[in-house]
Amino acid sequence: MWKNNILETIGNTPLIKLNKITKDLPCTVLAKVDYFNPGNSIKDRMALKMVEVAEQEGKLKPGGTIIECTSGNTGMGLALAACVKGYRCIFTTTDKQSKEKMDILKAVGAEVIVCPTNVEPEDPRSYYSVARRLAKEIPNSYFFNQYDNLANRLAHYETTGPEIWEQTEGKITHLVCTAGTGGTVTGTAQFLKEKNPGIQVWAIDVYGSLLTKYFKTGEVDMNEVHPYISEGFGEDFVPQNYDMSVIDAFEQVTDKDGAIMARRIAKEEGIFIGYSAGSCIQGLMQLKDKLKKDDLVVCIFHDHGSRYVAKIYNDQWMMERGFLDVKTFKDIVNARAGKKLVTVQPTQTVAEAVELMKKYDIENIPVMNGNTDGIIGAISETGLFQKVFDHPELKEATVESIMEHAYPLVDFDTPVERLGSLINKGNGAVLAKDETGNYHIVTKYDVIQSLAK
Repeated sequence: MWKNNILETIGNTPLIKLNKITKDLPCTVLAKVDYFNPGNSIKDRMALKMVEVAEQEGKLKPGGTIIECTSGNTGMGLALAACVKGYRCIFTTTDKQSKEKMDILKAVGAEVIVCPTNVEPEDPRSYYSVARRLAKEIPNSYFFNQYDNLANRLAHYETTGPEIWEQTEGKITHLVCTAGTGGTVTGTAQFLKEKNPGIQVWAIDVYGSLLTKYFKTGEVDMNEVHPYISEGFGEDFVPQNYDMSVIDAFEQVTDKDGAIMARRIAKEEGIFIGYSAGSCIQGLMQLKDKLKKDDLVVCIFHDHGSRYVAKIYNDQWMMERGFLDVKTFKDIVNARAGKKLVTVQPTQTVAEAVELMKKYDIENIPVMNGNTDGIIGAISETGLFQKVFDHPELKEATVESIMEHAYPLVDFDTPVERLGSLINKGNGAVLAKDETGNYHIVTKYDVIQSLAK
């Protein structure tokens, strides 16, 4: 049976067992993978519900404009609803959100306004304030305010909670979910707690958010707030969607740990998830001592990894933030304890080059012009062997007459994995300059040894 429109495909997402990441845990861990929704995130559920409630209450009228502040995923859900129902969309977002999220919103017809991240919520420049101002200025518009709109948590009370209960046949013992607007964790928990008050609900937060301290003390402490990189969860205020009475614990994770865990899940489980899902599992791992053999844990995987290709799935982005311990050309050179590069001049003989190879037990030598031209070529043991074997008289020839092309020149911080793709039959090595302008060489054997350590 066909669907009448894309909105009818929202919900009924799969529950998938994790096997490798959680192999050391005593219990079963299942992931509620909500990127199977058409907008690739769990936010499709609450976006549609907020639109339906706004229509029922007469707040959103035909031909109206949907206005919302969003980190990207709620906007996508609202945009899908707008496409089907004929509304205009204007979204405000922050400059820390991935470019992919903004581009996707534009692709489905939304207008996107980027606002600064590091300002107070009440600041007129914040994405909250800009959205409110636009709603006042634009006729026939409605600001959805997912943070305080209780249709947000109602969507999860009506769909996410019941789905998890049915899919686990009522055997769920723990719900683990990152905490942002509060809609997912609160609405799902409300339903599950009604079914079984003994179910533990663990909310995962990020350092830099005030939610954890508020949960523990009831105090809104702005001293807890500082910039963080994680996307889609954590807050600098307490949204009205929260009902802290249905949450049993809050656990904070670092930006780095959440990002690394997301990459591990993608690589080890084949589930290509976003930042919050990685943080969700990281939080679970930090609380693993509280788990028992017969527990059945359900973790919410909010969105798809395609939203973060230029961020957590980009090695350079990860390295720039110190999130990724990647071996580089520089690491290989530093491990040699100051060994200098062996070179030959173009006017030296082939015999002299061969003696250098024997003396230093090396197979690749760059040819360096003694003037100002730098590296102009290379000789290799493999190339020399065949030439000298066929023409013994070449031993007295100059290096310049038989040298090969110069080895590729790369950045000093190039990852080892990239070096491996540059070294081949035609290029037995690569070169790089350090901060002082000195050349260094890395061969295929250097790469193999570094990867084996």
